[in-house]
Amino acid sequence: MAWIVKSSGEWYNFPMEEYLKHCHLCPRECGADRANGEKGMCGAGGGVKVARAALHFWEEPCISGEKGSGTVFFSCCPLHCVYCQNAQISSGAAGKEITTERLAEIFLELQEQGAHNVNLVTPTQYALQIISAAKLARRAGLRVPFVYNCGGYESVWALKMLKETVDVYLTDFKYMDSEPAKKYSHAQDYAGYAKTALAEMVRQAGRAVFGANGILQKGVIVRHLMLPGQLRDSKAIVEYLYRTYGDDIYISLMNQYTPMSGVPEELRHKVKNEEYEELIDFAVDLGIENGFVQEGNTAEESFIPPFDLTGVELHN
Repeated sequence: MAWIVKSSGEWYNFPMEEYLKHCHLCPRECGADRANGEKGMCGAGGGVKVARAALHFWEEPCISGEKGSGTVFFSCCPLHCVYCQNAQISSGAAGKEITTERLAEIFLELQEQGAHNVNLVTPTQYALQIISAAKLARRAGLRVPFVYNCGGYESVWALKMLKETVDVYLTDFKYMDSEPAKKYSHAQDYAGYAKTALAEMVRQAGRAVFGANGILQKGVIVRHLMLPGQLRDSKAIVEYLYRTYGDDIYISLMNQYTPMSGVPEELRHKVKNEEYEELIDFAVDLGIENGFVQEGNTAEESFIPPFDLTGVELHN
């Protein structure tokens, strides 16, 4: 069973398999009968498909810490960005279908490995199964926070279901301009959904709360991956975030864009250092203090983890 919210805000029990017969979990609202094997626009069917579950050290410092973030990489994705660094899993090519019970076990295994949190990467299409697995894991002794690491293209009603599950939202804000959103992510309506979704995330998680070890326990981090030639749009995003939320959120400005094969010509090079520096200066001039920036050579394929089912399969 899963908790589903009505438009009135009231909650009621609803069989997961019934809801997945006509899926509207993401803004695509494709209506796929995932319960009976039909795949949605995201590429997901009725099961949970996971490509990797392991400690990860490349997130923001308050997420990875010293021991690592217990990262679960889910297969498939509602956006299918043309430049996706994790295309192997976002396309659904890599990964293995597991049960909700196995997913709960994975959460517990990551905690046993010392993970500061359970980091759910590209989780949108499996929100219902995640809620169920989280309840099982909590009953079995899971104590670390859940981090919802998503692309920002979310439906508010679906986020409402996660209120009792998610502690930290680690969300993208990719575009303000509808043109690159349409061209690169097939989502001309991206900014509208990202704005309303972020408002709900902030409403749920509130201002950042850190543990004694400096690890984020509750709160919102908004990531923006700068794309080549999109400095103006990046500035518009940063200004919107700060004017709207001030210090209630943390803003993470990323320069790790890595050109992958098959991208449009204008995306076949890395972000210029001077453009990224200009964006950072712009953020500082606005008054942003709660933020993260990247230094050094982060735009490398070597930063993409192997999606080889590490931590996914059960070994006796």
